[in-house]
Amino acid sequence: MRGYSAGGRTTRGHGHGGAVGNGPVGTERVGIELVRTEHDGTELVGRRSERVLLQRALDDARSGSGGSTTVLRGDPGIGKTALLDWVTARAGRDGFTVLRAGGDEAGTGIAFGALHQVLRPLLEHVRALPRRQRAALESALGLCDPEFSDGFMVGASVLALLAEETRRRPVLVLVDDLHWVDSSSAAVLVFLRQRIADLPLALVGTSRPIGTSSAAGTSPPTGTSHPAGSVLEGWPAHLVDIGALSDHDSRALLRRRHPELAAATARRVLDEAAGNPLALTELPGRLEDEHRRGVVPLPERLPLGERLEALFAQGLRSLPEEATRALLRTALDDAGTGALPGPVPGRDRVERVLGPIEASGLARLDPTGRLVFRHSLVRSAVIAAASEADRRAAHRTLARRLRADDPRRLLHEASAAEGPDERLAARLQEAGTRMALRGGDAEGALLLDRAASLSSDAGDRVRRLTWAAVMSARGGRLAYAAKLVGELKRAPVPEDVAPLFAYAVVYVDQSHHVDFASSFSLLPTALAALTASGAPGSGGSPGPAFGDLVEQMFFKLLLASVYTGDTRGWETLERYREYVSPAARLCHRAWADPPRTAHGAEAELRRMVAHRTARGETGHAWLLLWAATAVDGGDPDLWRLSGGEHAYATQGSVAKARCHQDFLRGRWDTAGDCLREAETAEELGYHCNALLFRHYHAHFLAGRGDERGLREARARIEPVARRARMRFVTDHLERLGALAALAHGRHEEAYTRLRGMMSPGDLPRGLSWFHLPFFDFVYAALRCGRRTEARAHVAAGQAARMGDISAHHAFLLAAATALTAGDDEADEAEAVGEADAAYAAACAVPGADRWVFDLARLRLAHGSRLLRQGRHTDAGDPLRAALTAFTRLGAAPWAEQCRSALRGADGSRDSMAAGPAELTAQELRIARLVATGLTNKEVGAALHLSPRTVGAHLYRAFPKLGITSRAALARALPPGRSAGSPPGPAPSRRGS
Repeated sequence: MRGYSAGGRTTRGHGHGGAVGNGPVGTERVGIELVRTEHDGTELVGRRSERVLLQRALDDARSGSGGSTTVLRGDPGIGKTALLDWVTARAGRDGFTVLRAGGDEAGTGIAFGALHQVLRPLLEHVRALPRRQRAALESALGLCDPEFSDGFMVGASVLALLAEETRRRPVLVLVDDLHWVDSSSAAVLVFLRQRIADLPLALVGTSRPIGTSSAAGTSPPTGTSHPAGSVLEGWPAHLVDIGALSDHDSRALLRRRHPELAAATARRVLDEAAGNPLALTELPGRLEDEHRRGVVPLPERLPLGERLEALFAQGLRSLPEEATRALLRTALDDAGTGALPGPVPGRDRVERVLGPIEASGLARLDPTGRLVFRHSLVRSAVIAAASEADRRAAHRTLARRLRADDPRRLLHEASAAEGPDERLAARLQEAGTRMALRGGDAEGALLLDRAASLSSDAGDRVRRLTWAAVMSARGGRLAYAAKLVGELKRAPVPEDVAPLFAYAVVYVDQSHHVDFASSFSLLPTALAALTASGAPGSGGSPGPAFGDLVEQMFFKLLLASVYTGDTRGWETLERYREYVSPAARLCHRAWADPPRTAHGAEAELRRMVAHRTARGETGHAWLLLWAATAVDGGDPDLWRLSGGEHAYATQGSVAKARCHQDFLRGRWDTAGDCLREAETAEELGYHCNALLFRHYHAHFLAGRGDERGLREARARIEPVARRARMRFVTDHLERLGALAALAHGRHEEAYTRLRGMMSPGDLPRGLSWFHLPFFDFVYAALRCGRRTEARAHVAAGQAARMGDISAHHAFLLAAATALTAGDDEADEAEAVGEADAAYAAACAVPGADRWVFDLARLRLAHGSRLLRQGRHTDAGDPLRAALTAFTRLGAAPWAEQCRSALRGADGSRDSMAAGPAELTAQELRIARLVATGLTNKEVGAALHLSPRTVGAHLYRAFPKLGITSRAALARALPPGRSAGSPPGPAPSRRGS
């Protein structure tokens, strides 16, 4: 919203500072600090922290340190635009190119409208772009006939244009009121934010908090464009929450603007304003003089929020009717055509209209001849105060002033309509299709929704609403899609649109409601209808912008099957594999039953990505991204392909993949990103994404051995996952519990947890990510003395050619093989050589060093084994390397295991000198019997123990004795028999 000055008059864009609420820049009390802005001499109060942050962004851009993105977020009237004006003045002084745009509620339905404002000063340079980029950008901006261009090409074109400008001077891009920026422009801004790190460019925007209405406390009036969700969807910028002014700064502002207020009046205004600069500035000025001077009691209630708009509306009553109509047209207008009441026959009439408006302070004429409201709340008040008939008349006037092919004319005509109008509905549908072709899915949905409301036929209305729901979901406006689906469920759905309706229901159920039941009840029937011979298609599809609905349904069913393990989904997917693209089939086999279906999946993925990158194609990027998640893949080319899709629906998937990759590849300093992404997803209604982001954050907690944090995360995640029957999450949580137990040395507990997921030697169906607990299972089994089970599991992985699936599968199999290599009953040199060779082979797997945590655990296990073999010098290198990795990851319990092992290596001489005195009675009994040449099985029979238990005792006894083989036992043990040895002769040996 617009701020207000501490100078002598109230103007757009001069707001007040103060302390930050709870935003990323913290809270700072700075006293009364007046900052003179350089463009008109007015002053700001406080806001020191925000100004320091913005100045740092300018300094970084000017010095070439890199680009940055900042969003100032706060309630209406809090002073965000004032900070933009301040940074504009600073940037102008420092030689920046300043590009500025402002969102407008009436313009939310115009695709790329805000982008056009930003780029207007640079349009003369567009022709210097390569042909494809120039064509994409000119099409998006409406500078040439529309043609299909994907969002990636538009974003790349804008980036190239800005990069060229930064060669001349640093650039500052300012976008006010992001919550009213059209979604297509906002998506390009998100695209830029992800790619300006190396440019001398600062991007600063303002926005209201998600959920703030278009006019505080009021519903959007009929006939205005209304965003069905926040255009900040997927905006991962540095959010700076601009909170209310502190009490100290509020009093300073009130004294400066209204020094004549009586003390009691000032206290009441301060209480009612609650730190809102707009209210502090406006409320006293509207009070009667007697109220201001404290002569008579104040009214029972002072306007604030909705009441503040009512205050603005009071000023309208004193205006002439012609001036009121001019204000209303201006409030409803986005093109600037409503400033004056049509052709003006003389100067007198202009004065009659503009004079009272400017005298009222509600609006003023700017240097370009446009009527500009003092504050956007004035605009909202003007619209709210008008009657339905007056609003329709204003829209009709505005429509007549626009070209016939201007999409804004359609919006005004639709808002002026008094009843069903099938011809207008058809035109709106056609315009929505064109917007979708240009990448404006969300705006297209708004037009289809309006077309539905004007439809004369009930069936056509449902068809258009269904397409609106699908467009909204694809465009990242899930809450709006959910609203439309809820409305559609209350009416009969025509048969020809039933498959499309099923897809919309499933989309909302999965992403918004975290419910997968409809996936299995609706999608099989819908797929059957769409693939049947002579099927009519997808119910009056508005065009090819949505690709193949069969493929999208296939993918949604695949998601549901992976998350729940429901066999109905897998059976249906198998039936329809032939109807989908190679990318979808790859995605299916990567997840369906990896030990048996996913061989070569990562190699095929790389080929597909390389092919699309070489040809500049971005199609199926979402499918390739999901396939990459199955095989823990993902390279820069894939991220670039996925980056071409701007809507939160796709960018949320990219963020989930990155969170998982960050865990696997040791980028654990990014763990907090998971929670930030979860909060964003929750705010936007993507509750399934929020659940999954928290589930990925739990991986970091488990890896670090943070059991308290893991318990808290599990308490929040598990109930929702169990209600949704999301085995993908609940099984992962069980594995993470085992991982945390391993960190703290509770190997038996870890083995029990993992044993509940898989049996020794079994790679179960329904566990698509079987490879992740595979190494854990072998590690835990060995530490519990279950060598046979560990080897059986490794043998199963080898038999399944697990290493042929992906690089990570190959490394985990090689690491598990190294743990089990060497035979306790084999020749000492042979066993040692086999184990060393297996360890070296695991470390030599291509890309082994990418899997930082897994590799560190392998090194810890190998170093510990070397210690048991008495090779203390050899153990130092792997143990120190593991310690370095665990310390960097913040995995304290694992690091302590390394330190403990290293202390054992450093004190090896003392340990070896201690000899058999350290053996327990049972270990000594077993050692003496083995020294006679008995096998583990024979010793177990003599002592009524299992061979595995005998082996476990020997495993602990060897390092105590300072030996590495059975053959050395006789020499290491003193003569004689311990008191605990079994009486009588040793059992006779029954073979070797």
